[in-house]
Amino acid sequence: MSLHDDEIVDAELVDDGGALALVEEPPARPRVDANTVLRPGQAVPTTADPGTQYTERDLYVSAETARILDEVDPGDSGPMKAFKAWCAEQGRVAKPCTTATFTEYSRYLMERGLKVSTIKNYMSRIRTAMPAGAKPDNSLYLRLLADYRKKNRRAVRTRQAFPITLPYLVPMMEKAEADGRPVGIRDAAMLAFGYRFLGRSIEDANLEIEDLTIMDDRILVWLPEDKTHKDEEQTIPLRDRPDLQLVPRMRRWLGYLAEQGVTTGPVFRHLLKNGKPATEATRAKTATKRGVHLRGHVINERVKFWFAAAGLVSDGRPVTSHGLRAGGATDLAQSGATDQELEEAGRWAPGSSIPRSVYVRPARAEKRDPFDRVPVHAPEREPE
Repeated sequence: MSLHDDEIVDAELVDDGGALALVEEPPARPRVDANTVLRPGQAVPTTADPGTQYTERDLYVSAETARILDEVDPGDSGPMKAFKAWCAEQGRVAKPCTTATFTEYSRYLMERGLKVSTIKNYMSRIRTAMPAGAKPDNSLYLRLLADYRKKNRRAVRTRQAFPITLPYLVPMMEKAEADGRPVGIRDAAMLAFGYRFLGRSIEDANLEIEDLTIMDDRILVWLPEDKTHKDEEQTIPLRDRPDLQLVPRMRRWLGYLAEQGVTTGPVFRHLLKNGKPATEATRAKTATKRGVHLRGHVINERVKFWFAAAGLVSDGRPVTSHGLRAGGATDLAQSGATDQELEEAGRWAPGSSIPRSVYVRPARAEKRDPFDRVPVHAPEREPE
């Protein structure tokens, strides 16, 4: 092939023992995939095109964005921390872990005798914490769990929280208010609200002052979403009752916050040792990633504390913050609320089995014991 002076050839000069050789560039190939969209008349992009040129600025996020991402990192959960500690002891890589490591850890949890529901929760959170595209296969762990379930019948037993019904709730609130300190005012309002709202603990803890509209006989609660209604906001009216005193208790607590200059942010927030409410300015003193928001376990501890302080005793079921939700649902069920009324009050999904199986059926069984039909056996005694 002859080269003319006016021809342009994509080539490279190569030193080949003193001779110059022309090496042709490989032909350009289309640079497309299943997500490529071209407009009419637009040329198909190829590898010869320069493409988008990125700089270092395109690769970094801001310090504030990084802080938020770190705060919501699923790898910082309790189960993941325990998994990392176990991996360190075993000389295994925790993140991203192999399927073998993931499977072996599940057997370690089973050897500890944990409940099936607890193991499933832990393993799910650990798997979620793994990087995208590097999540371990959970099929082997599930085979082990199925065998564990068969051989350990008590491991599948779920102990429901003791329902804190009104006969238990009222003395708890009265005891909290008799304390006289800001923490008692806060906790009395929190107990009343938790019962009437039928909320999950995290919903109570995430409640903001701006979410509430307090009227004379009710409180309107704006809820951006909940476990059942994702990306579906709701405005929930909570009518007050003479025995609950929700409105005056919430007004008293919010009034105290306002006196301290707090009119926005978390309703149920941390209190400092001097009784002052925690604010963003004192965030460092709370030393938690939730900042001034109460954590779920703190609400749990306060419920346990006032239950014991009021001299109350459960029937053996654990006393937890979930007992507020269970107590409201139980009172409704024992008072003849329908399945639909319970679903709407507790914001369960339509057709959920929980209201019926956990609250309605036990309440009906307690009221209508079939042995009540059997006459009491009282043998006649011969006169002495």
